[in-house]
Amino acid sequence: MTATEKSEALFKRGMDVLVEGVSSASRGPATFGMHPRYMSHGQGARLYDVDGNSYIDWMMAFGALPLGHGHPGIVETVSREIARGSHFATALEVEVEVAELLVNLLPHAQKIRFANTGTEAAMAAFRLARGLTGRRKIIKFEGHYHGWWDPVIVNTNPMPPTMFGPKTSPIRIVDSAGVLEEMWLDTVVVPWNDVEMLERAMETHGREAACVVTEGIMANMGVILPKPGYLNRIEELCRQYGCLFYLDETVTGFRVAPGGCAELYGLTPDIVTYGKALGAGLPMAAIAGPDHVMQGLEWGKVLHYGTHNAGRLTLSVTKTMLEIMLADGKANYGKLAHLGQKMADEIRRVSKGHNRHKVIVQGVNSMFQIFFTGKEEIADCRDFSAHVDRTKFRDFVLRLFDKGVYMSPSATLHSLSSIVHTEDDIAFTAKAVGEVLDELP
Repeated sequence: MTATEKSEALFKRGMDVLVEGVSSASRGPATFGMHPRYMSHGQGARLYDVDGNSYIDWMMAFGALPLGHGHPGIVETVSREIARGSHFATALEVEVEVAELLVNLLPHAQKIRFANTGTEAAMAAFRLARGLTGRRKIIKFEGHYHGWWDPVIVNTNPMPPTMFGPKTSPIRIVDSAGVLEEMWLDTVVVPWNDVEMLERAMETHGREAACVVTEGIMANMGVILPKPGYLNRIEELCRQYGCLFYLDETVTGFRVAPGGCAELYGLTPDIVTYGKALGAGLPMAAIAGPDHVMQGLEWGKVLHYGTHNAGRLTLSVTKTMLEIMLADGKANYGKLAHLGQKMADEIRRVSKGHNRHKVIVQGVNSMFQIFFTGKEEIADCRDFSAHVDRTKFRDFVLRLFDKGVYMSPSATLHSLSSIVHTEDDIAFTAKAVGEVLDELP
Protein backbone atom coordinates (compact mmCIF):
# COMPACT_ATOMS: atom_id res chain seq x y z
CA MET A 1 0.00 0.00 0.00
CA THR A 2 1.18 3.55 -0.75
CA ALA A 3 2.08 5.68 2.27
CA THR A 4 -0.47 8.46 2.84
CA GLU A 5 0.24 9.58 6.42
CA LYS A 6 0.52 13.28 5.55
CA SER A 7 -2.75 13.19 3.60
CA GLU A 8 -4.46 11.51 6.55
CA ALA A 9 -3.11 14.16 8.92
CA LEU A 10 -4.23 16.98 6.60
CA PHE A 11 -7.67 15.45 6.37
CA LYS A 12 -7.99 15.43 10.16
CA ARG A 13 -6.91 19.10 10.29
CA GLY A 14 -9.19 19.98 7.40
CA MET A 15 -12.21 18.39 9.07
CA ASP A 16 -11.82 20.94 11.87
CA VAL A 17 -11.98 23.97 9.57
CA LEU A 18 -13.42 22.90 6.19
CA VAL A 19 -16.72 21.24 5.34
CA GLU A 20 -15.79 17.57 4.69
CA GLY A 21 -12.15 18.64 4.92
CA VAL A 22 -12.27 20.04 1.36
CA SER A 23 -14.05 22.69 -0.73
CA SER A 24 -16.17 20.53 -3.04
CA ALA A 25 -17.92 17.24 -2.35
CA SER A 26 -16.27 15.72 -5.43
CA ARG A 27 -12.89 15.99 -3.65
CA GLY A 28 -13.85 14.63 -0.25
CA PRO A 29 -15.06 11.51 1.53
CA ALA A 30 -18.42 11.57 -0.25
CA THR A 31 -16.51 10.59 -3.38
CA PHE A 32 -13.45 8.83 -1.96
CA GLY A 33 -15.18 6.91 0.84
CA MET A 34 -12.15 7.80 2.95
CA HIS A 35 -9.63 10.61 3.18
CA PRO A 36 -8.60 12.08 -0.19
CA ARG A 37 -4.99 12.34 -1.26
CA TYR A 38 -3.82 15.92 -0.86
CA MET A 39 -1.75 17.07 -3.81
CA SER A 40 1.30 19.33 -3.61
CA HIS A 41 2.14 19.99 -7.26
CA GLY A 42 1.79 18.82 -10.82
CA GLN A 43 4.12 18.67 -13.79
CA GLY A 44 3.27 17.52 -17.28
CA ALA A 45 0.95 14.52 -17.02
CA ARG A 46 1.81 13.82 -13.37
CA LEU A 47 0.47 14.79 -9.97
CA TYR A 48 2.51 14.59 -6.77
CA ASP A 49 0.94 14.32 -3.33
CA VAL A 50 2.13 15.65 0.02
CA ASP A 51 3.55 12.21 0.89
CA GLY A 52 5.78 12.26 -2.18
CA ASN A 53 3.78 9.78 -4.25
CA SER A 54 3.63 10.29 -8.01
CA TYR A 55 0.61 9.60 -10.23
CA ILE A 56 -0.14 9.66 -13.93
CA ASP A 57 -3.08 12.05 -13.92
CA TRP A 58 -6.08 11.11 -16.07
CA MET A 59 -8.47 13.44 -14.25
CA MET A 60 -6.77 16.63 -15.46
CA ALA A 61 -8.78 18.92 -13.17
CA PHE A 62 -12.05 17.47 -14.51
CA GLY A 63 -11.03 18.46 -18.04
CA ALA A 64 -9.64 21.93 -17.41
CA LEU A 65 -6.07 21.06 -18.44
CA PRO A 66 -5.70 20.14 -22.11
CA LEU A 67 -2.05 21.27 -21.88
CA GLY A 68 -1.36 19.30 -18.69
CA HIS A 69 0.27 20.69 -15.56
CA GLY A 70 2.75 23.54 -15.64
CA HIS A 71 2.97 23.85 -19.42
CA PRO A 72 5.94 26.12 -20.26
CA GLY A 73 3.74 28.42 -22.36
CA ILE A 74 1.30 28.91 -19.51
CA VAL A 75 4.10 29.39 -16.96
CA GLU A 76 5.73 32.02 -19.15
CA THR A 77 2.44 33.85 -19.67
CA VAL A 78 1.54 33.89 -15.98
CA SER A 79 5.05 34.97 -14.96
CA ARG A 80 5.03 37.82 -17.47
CA GLU A 81 1.49 39.05 -16.94
CA ILE A 82 1.19 38.82 -13.15
CA ALA A 83 3.91 41.46 -12.83
CA ARG A 84 1.71 43.81 -14.84
CA GLY A 85 -1.36 43.29 -12.68
CA SER A 86 -3.73 40.37 -12.20
CA HIS A 87 -7.05 42.15 -12.72
CA PHE A 88 -8.30 45.67 -13.39
CA ALA A 89 -12.07 45.25 -13.89
CA THR A 90 -11.70 47.50 -16.94
CA ALA A 91 -11.95 47.00 -20.69
CA LEU A 92 -8.86 45.19 -22.02
CA GLU A 93 -7.03 44.65 -25.30
CA VAL A 94 -6.62 40.93 -24.53
CA GLU A 95 -10.38 40.73 -23.98
CA VAL A 96 -10.95 41.78 -27.59
CA GLU A 97 -8.17 39.51 -28.86
CA VAL A 98 -9.54 36.38 -27.20
CA ALA A 99 -13.08 37.17 -28.34
CA GLU A 100 -11.79 37.56 -31.91
CA LEU A 101 -10.04 34.18 -31.66
CA LEU A 102 -13.28 32.54 -30.48
CA VAL A 103 -15.52 34.18 -33.08
CA ASN A 104 -13.11 33.15 -35.85
CA LEU A 105 -13.02 29.59 -34.51
CA LEU A 106 -16.74 29.05 -33.78
CA PRO A 107 -19.15 29.41 -36.74
CA HIS A 108 -22.15 29.64 -34.40
CA ALA A 109 -20.69 32.51 -32.36
CA GLN A 110 -20.78 36.13 -33.44
CA LYS A 111 -20.53 37.66 -29.97
CA ILE A 112 -18.94 36.54 -26.71
CA ARG A 113 -19.57 37.42 -23.06
CA PHE A 114 -16.93 36.25 -20.59
CA ALA A 115 -17.78 34.86 -17.18
CA ASN A 116 -15.95 32.93 -14.47
CA THR A 117 -17.50 29.49 -13.99
CA GLY A 118 -19.70 27.08 -15.89
CA THR A 119 -22.52 27.55 -13.38
CA GLU A 120 -22.40 31.33 -13.69
CA ALA A 121 -22.39 31.21 -17.48
CA ALA A 122 -25.33 28.80 -17.46
CA MET A 123 -27.31 31.05 -15.11
CA ALA A 124 -26.84 33.95 -17.50
CA ALA A 125 -27.74 31.76 -20.49
CA PHE A 126 -31.03 30.63 -18.94
CA ARG A 127 -31.90 34.20 -17.98
CA LEU A 128 -31.06 35.31 -21.52
CA ALA A 129 -33.32 32.63 -23.03
CA ARG A 130 -36.21 33.65 -20.80
CA GLY A 131 -35.59 37.34 -21.38
CA LEU A 132 -35.53 37.03 -25.18
CA THR A 133 -38.49 34.69 -25.57
CA GLY A 134 -40.72 35.92 -22.76
CA ARG A 135 -41.30 32.26 -21.89
CA ARG A 136 -40.91 30.59 -18.51
CA LYS A 137 -40.19 26.91 -19.05
CA ILE A 138 -36.81 25.21 -19.36
CA ILE A 139 -36.61 21.74 -20.88
CA LYS A 140 -33.67 19.68 -19.60
CA PHE A 141 -32.68 16.02 -19.64
CA GLU A 142 -32.34 13.37 -16.96
CA GLY A 143 -28.81 13.13 -15.62
CA HIS A 144 -27.54 16.31 -17.26
CA TYR A 145 -25.79 18.91 -15.13
CA HIS A 146 -25.87 22.62 -15.87
CA GLY A 147 -24.46 24.01 -12.65
CA TRP A 148 -25.96 24.22 -9.20
CA TRP A 149 -28.49 26.98 -9.97
CA ASP A 150 -31.86 26.29 -8.28
CA PRO A 151 -34.15 25.77 -11.33
CA VAL A 152 -31.89 23.17 -12.97
CA ILE A 153 -30.50 21.22 -10.02
CA VAL A 154 -33.21 18.69 -10.77
CA ASN A 155 -32.68 15.02 -11.78
CA THR A 156 -28.93 15.44 -12.13
CA ASN A 157 -27.83 12.48 -9.96
CA PRO A 158 -28.12 8.70 -10.32
CA MET A 159 -31.21 7.38 -8.56
CA PRO A 160 -32.72 3.99 -7.73
CA PRO A 161 -34.54 2.90 -10.92
CA THR A 162 -37.93 2.87 -9.17
CA MET A 163 -37.68 6.61 -8.48
CA PHE A 164 -37.59 7.81 -12.09
CA GLY A 165 -41.23 7.33 -12.89
CA PRO A 166 -42.45 6.48 -16.40
CA LYS A 167 -40.47 7.76 -19.37
CA THR A 168 -43.54 9.59 -20.58
CA SER A 169 -43.76 11.58 -17.34
CA PRO A 170 -40.53 11.53 -15.31
CA ILE A 171 -40.74 12.36 -11.61
CA ARG A 172 -38.88 15.57 -10.90
CA ILE A 173 -36.47 15.14 -8.01
CA VAL A 174 -34.59 18.12 -6.60
CA ASP A 175 -30.98 17.29 -5.79
CA SER A 176 -30.48 19.71 -2.92
CA ALA A 177 -32.14 20.89 0.24
CA GLY A 178 -32.93 24.60 0.31
CA VAL A 179 -34.36 24.77 -3.21
CA LEU A 180 -37.84 26.29 -3.14
CA GLU A 181 -40.52 24.49 -5.11
CA GLU A 182 -41.43 27.59 -7.09
CA MET A 183 -37.88 27.70 -8.45
CA TRP A 184 -38.18 24.43 -10.39
CA LEU A 185 -41.88 24.25 -11.22
CA ASP A 186 -41.18 25.55 -14.72
CA THR A 187 -38.42 22.98 -15.33
CA VAL A 188 -39.49 20.09 -17.57
CA VAL A 189 -37.41 16.91 -17.34
CA VAL A 190 -37.15 14.52 -20.30
CA PRO A 191 -35.27 11.20 -20.76
CA TRP A 192 -32.22 11.71 -22.99
CA ASN A 193 -31.37 9.93 -26.23
CA ASP A 194 -35.04 9.10 -26.89
CA VAL A 195 -36.49 10.98 -29.85
CA GLU A 196 -40.05 9.82 -29.19
CA MET A 197 -40.01 11.12 -25.60
CA LEU A 198 -38.48 14.40 -26.75
CA GLU A 199 -41.10 14.91 -29.44
CA ARG A 200 -43.87 14.12 -26.96
CA ALA A 201 -42.47 16.66 -24.47
CA MET A 202 -42.16 19.32 -27.16
CA GLU A 203 -45.76 18.78 -28.28
CA THR A 204 -46.84 19.46 -24.71
CA HIS A 205 -44.41 22.16 -23.60
CA GLY A 206 -42.56 23.43 -26.69
CA ARG A 207 -44.62 26.60 -27.17
CA GLU A 208 -44.00 27.59 -23.54
CA ALA A 209 -40.31 26.74 -23.44
CA ALA A 210 -37.64 29.42 -23.44
CA CYS A 211 -35.00 26.84 -24.32
CA VAL A 212 -34.05 23.21 -24.52
CA VAL A 213 -30.68 22.65 -22.86
CA THR A 214 -28.45 19.63 -23.39
CA GLU A 215 -24.90 18.50 -22.87
CA GLY A 216 -23.50 17.60 -26.28
CA ILE A 217 -22.00 14.46 -24.77
CA MET A 218 -23.49 13.37 -21.48
CA ALA A 219 -20.53 13.98 -19.17
CA ASN A 220 -22.35 13.87 -15.84
CA MET A 221 -22.79 10.08 -16.01
CA GLY A 222 -19.34 9.12 -17.21
CA VAL A 223 -19.29 9.50 -20.98
CA ILE A 224 -22.54 8.77 -22.85
CA LEU A 225 -22.65 9.63 -26.53
CA PRO A 226 -25.73 11.00 -28.27
CA LYS A 227 -27.40 8.59 -30.65
CA PRO A 228 -26.86 9.45 -34.33
CA GLY A 229 -28.96 12.46 -35.30
CA TYR A 230 -30.35 12.99 -31.81
CA LEU A 231 -28.81 16.41 -31.18
CA ASN A 232 -29.79 17.54 -34.67
CA ARG A 233 -33.37 16.55 -33.88
CA ILE A 234 -33.28 18.68 -30.72
CA GLU A 235 -32.17 21.62 -32.86
CA GLU A 236 -34.94 20.99 -35.41
CA LEU A 237 -37.61 20.85 -32.74
CA CYS A 238 -36.37 24.07 -31.14
CA ARG A 239 -36.73 25.81 -34.49
CA GLN A 240 -40.18 24.30 -34.96
CA TYR A 241 -41.48 25.49 -31.59
CA GLY A 242 -39.67 28.82 -31.45
CA CYS A 243 -37.53 28.11 -28.40
CA LEU A 244 -33.77 28.48 -28.16
CA PHE A 245 -31.36 25.57 -28.59
CA TYR A 246 -28.87 25.84 -25.72
CA LEU A 247 -25.80 23.61 -25.98
CA ASP A 248 -23.86 23.35 -22.72
CA GLU A 249 -20.20 22.76 -23.65
CA THR A 250 -18.73 23.40 -20.21
CA VAL A 251 -17.02 20.01 -20.32
CA THR A 252 -16.71 19.35 -24.05
CA GLY A 253 -15.78 22.78 -25.37
CA PHE A 254 -12.21 23.13 -26.72
CA ARG A 255 -11.64 19.49 -25.81
CA VAL A 256 -13.49 16.95 -27.99
CA ALA A 257 -12.79 19.15 -31.04
CA PRO A 258 -11.66 22.75 -31.59
CA GLY A 259 -15.32 23.72 -31.91
CA GLY A 260 -16.55 21.20 -29.35
CA CYS A 261 -19.71 19.17 -29.89
CA ALA A 262 -21.14 21.83 -32.19
CA GLU A 263 -18.34 21.00 -34.64
CA LEU A 264 -18.35 17.28 -33.93
CA TYR A 265 -22.07 16.82 -34.61
CA GLY A 266 -22.76 19.64 -37.07
CA LEU A 267 -24.91 21.83 -34.80
CA THR A 268 -25.87 25.49 -34.91
CA PRO A 269 -26.95 26.30 -31.35
CA ASP A 270 -28.54 29.60 -30.33
CA ILE A 271 -26.63 29.74 -27.05
CA VAL A 272 -23.46 27.92 -26.03
CA THR A 273 -21.65 28.09 -22.72
CA TYR A 274 -18.05 27.12 -22.10
CA GLY A 275 -15.80 26.58 -19.10
CA LYS A 276 -13.09 24.18 -17.88
CA ALA A 277 -10.61 23.81 -20.78
CA LEU A 278 -11.14 27.44 -21.85
CA GLY A 279 -9.25 28.66 -18.77
CA ALA A 280 -6.44 26.08 -18.94
CA GLY A 281 -6.57 25.74 -15.15
CA LEU A 282 -7.74 29.24 -14.24
CA PRO A 283 -11.43 30.11 -13.67
CA MET A 284 -12.86 31.13 -17.02
CA ALA A 285 -16.20 30.67 -18.77
CA ALA A 286 -18.00 32.21 -21.70
CA ILE A 287 -21.42 32.61 -23.25
CA ALA A 288 -21.52 32.66 -27.05
CA GLY A 289 -24.10 32.94 -29.78
CA PRO A 290 -25.30 34.86 -32.83
CA ASP A 291 -25.86 38.62 -32.72
CA HIS A 292 -29.66 38.41 -32.50
CA VAL A 293 -29.39 36.32 -29.33
CA MET A 294 -26.40 37.91 -27.64
CA GLN A 295 -27.78 41.43 -28.11
CA GLY A 296 -30.19 40.54 -25.33
CA LEU A 297 -27.31 41.21 -22.92
CA GLU A 298 -26.73 44.74 -24.27
CA TRP A 299 -27.10 47.66 -21.86
CA GLY A 300 -28.16 45.27 -19.11
CA LYS A 301 -31.49 44.40 -20.76
CA VAL A 302 -30.82 40.88 -19.51
CA LEU A 303 -28.54 41.46 -16.58
CA HIS A 304 -25.12 39.84 -16.29
CA TYR A 305 -22.51 41.65 -14.22
CA GLY A 306 -19.29 40.51 -12.56
CA THR A 307 -16.26 42.16 -11.01
CA HIS A 308 -14.09 39.25 -12.09
CA ASN A 309 -15.48 38.86 -15.61
CA ALA A 310 -12.64 38.88 -18.17
CA GLY A 311 -9.74 38.97 -15.74
CA ARG A 312 -6.62 39.96 -17.63
CA LEU A 313 -4.42 37.20 -16.17
CA THR A 314 -6.96 34.50 -16.99
CA LEU A 315 -7.61 35.90 -20.47
CA SER A 316 -3.89 35.94 -21.16
CA VAL A 317 -3.72 32.25 -20.20
CA THR A 318 -6.78 31.48 -22.34
CA LYS A 319 -5.15 33.22 -25.31
CA THR A 320 -1.96 31.19 -24.84
CA MET A 321 -3.90 27.93 -24.55
CA LEU A 322 -5.85 28.62 -27.74
CA GLU A 323 -2.72 29.60 -29.66
CA ILE A 324 -0.94 26.39 -28.60
CA MET A 325 -3.90 24.15 -29.36
CA LEU A 326 -4.66 25.78 -32.71
CA ALA A 327 -1.05 25.98 -33.98
CA ASP A 328 0.10 24.00 -37.03
CA GLY A 329 -3.39 23.42 -38.38
CA LYS A 330 -4.85 22.51 -34.96
CA ALA A 331 -2.40 19.63 -34.68
CA ASN A 332 -2.63 19.41 -30.91
CA TYR A 333 -6.33 18.58 -31.13
CA GLY A 334 -5.41 15.56 -33.22
CA LYS A 335 -2.80 14.59 -30.62
CA LEU A 336 -5.27 15.08 -27.75
CA ALA A 337 -7.84 12.85 -29.47
CA HIS A 338 -5.30 10.17 -30.40
CA LEU A 339 -4.02 9.85 -26.83
CA GLY A 340 -7.51 9.65 -25.35
CA GLN A 341 -8.66 7.08 -27.90
CA LYS A 342 -5.48 5.02 -27.45
CA MET A 343 -5.91 4.94 -23.68
CA ALA A 344 -9.55 3.86 -24.01
CA ASP A 345 -8.58 1.14 -26.51
CA GLU A 346 -5.82 -0.17 -24.24
CA ILE A 347 -8.22 -0.41 -21.28
CA ARG A 348 -10.65 -2.32 -23.50
CA ARG A 349 -7.83 -4.66 -24.49
CA VAL A 350 -6.61 -5.47 -20.98
CA SER A 351 -10.13 -5.83 -19.58
CA LYS A 352 -11.10 -8.54 -22.07
CA GLY A 353 -11.06 -11.98 -20.59
CA HIS A 354 -11.78 -10.88 -17.02
CA ASN A 355 -14.84 -13.05 -16.55
CA ARG A 356 -15.35 -11.90 -12.97
CA HIS A 357 -15.52 -8.25 -14.02
CA LYS A 358 -17.63 -7.13 -16.93
CA VAL A 359 -16.13 -3.87 -18.18
CA ILE A 360 -16.93 -1.54 -21.05
CA VAL A 361 -15.23 1.72 -21.96
CA GLN A 362 -17.17 4.58 -23.55
CA GLY A 363 -15.49 7.64 -24.92
CA VAL A 364 -15.03 10.19 -27.63
CA ASN A 365 -11.66 11.64 -28.58
CA SER A 366 -9.99 12.86 -25.38
CA MET A 367 -12.78 11.78 -22.99
CA PHE A 368 -13.43 8.25 -21.74
CA GLN A 369 -14.97 6.37 -18.83
CA ILE A 370 -14.79 2.81 -17.54
CA PHE A 371 -18.11 1.22 -16.61
CA PHE A 372 -18.42 -1.95 -14.55
CA THR A 373 -21.58 -3.30 -16.16
CA GLY A 374 -22.99 -6.34 -17.89
CA LYS A 375 -24.59 -4.17 -20.56
CA GLU A 376 -22.95 -3.61 -23.92
CA GLU A 377 -23.80 0.11 -23.84
CA ILE A 378 -24.89 2.74 -21.33
CA ALA A 379 -27.23 5.03 -23.26
CA ASP A 380 -28.79 7.30 -20.64
CA CYS A 381 -29.20 8.14 -16.97
CA ARG A 382 -31.62 5.27 -16.39
CA ASP A 383 -29.14 2.76 -17.83
CA PHE A 384 -26.39 4.21 -15.67
CA SER A 385 -28.44 4.11 -12.47
CA ALA A 386 -29.67 0.55 -13.03
CA HIS A 387 -26.62 -1.16 -14.50
CA VAL A 388 -23.36 0.54 -13.48
CA ASP A 389 -21.58 -0.75 -10.35
CA ARG A 390 -20.35 2.50 -8.84
CA THR A 391 -19.03 0.90 -5.66
CA LYS A 392 -16.80 -1.48 -7.61
CA PHE A 393 -15.56 1.41 -9.74
CA ARG A 394 -14.51 3.37 -6.66
CA ASP A 395 -12.67 0.35 -5.27
CA PHE A 396 -10.98 -0.08 -8.65
CA VAL A 397 -9.76 3.54 -8.75
CA LEU A 398 -8.57 3.59 -5.15
CA ARG A 399 -6.45 0.52 -5.93
CA LEU A 400 -5.08 2.31 -9.02
CA PHE A 401 -3.83 5.11 -6.74
CA ASP A 402 -1.49 2.63 -5.07
CA LYS A 403 -0.06 1.77 -8.48
CA GLY A 404 0.58 5.38 -9.46
CA VAL A 405 -2.50 6.13 -11.58
CA TYR A 406 -4.96 8.90 -10.70
CA MET A 407 -8.57 9.01 -11.89
CA SER A 408 -11.69 10.35 -10.21
CA PRO A 409 -13.20 7.66 -7.94
CA SER A 410 -16.68 8.76 -9.02
CA ALA A 411 -18.20 6.70 -11.84
CA THR A 412 -20.35 9.71 -12.74
CA LEU A 413 -17.23 11.60 -13.83
CA HIS A 414 -14.69 10.63 -16.49
CA SER A 415 -11.04 10.52 -17.47
CA LEU A 416 -9.30 12.76 -19.97
CA SER A 417 -6.07 12.97 -21.91
CA SER A 418 -3.81 15.98 -22.26
CA ILE A 419 -1.29 16.76 -24.98
CA VAL A 420 1.57 15.88 -22.61
CA HIS A 421 0.49 12.31 -21.93
CA THR A 422 2.79 9.82 -23.64
CA GLU A 423 2.64 6.33 -25.08
CA ASP A 424 4.63 5.21 -22.02
CA ASP A 425 1.96 6.72 -19.74
CA ILE A 426 -0.67 4.76 -21.63
CA ALA A 427 1.29 1.50 -21.35
CA PHE A 428 1.92 2.06 -17.64
CA THR A 429 -1.76 2.78 -17.01
CA ALA A 430 -2.94 -0.23 -19.02
CA LYS A 431 -0.62 -2.51 -17.03
CA ALA A 432 -1.92 -1.08 -13.75
CA VAL A 433 -5.54 -1.51 -14.89
CA GLY A 434 -4.89 -5.17 -15.71
CA GLU A 435 -3.26 -5.77 -12.34
CA VAL A 436 -6.11 -4.15 -10.43
CA LEU A 437 -8.72 -6.15 -12.35
CA ASP A 438 -6.82 -9.29 -11.32
CA GLU A 439 -6.83 -8.17 -7.68
CA LEU A 440 -10.44 -6.99 -7.41
CA PRO A 441 -12.67 -9.37 -5.43
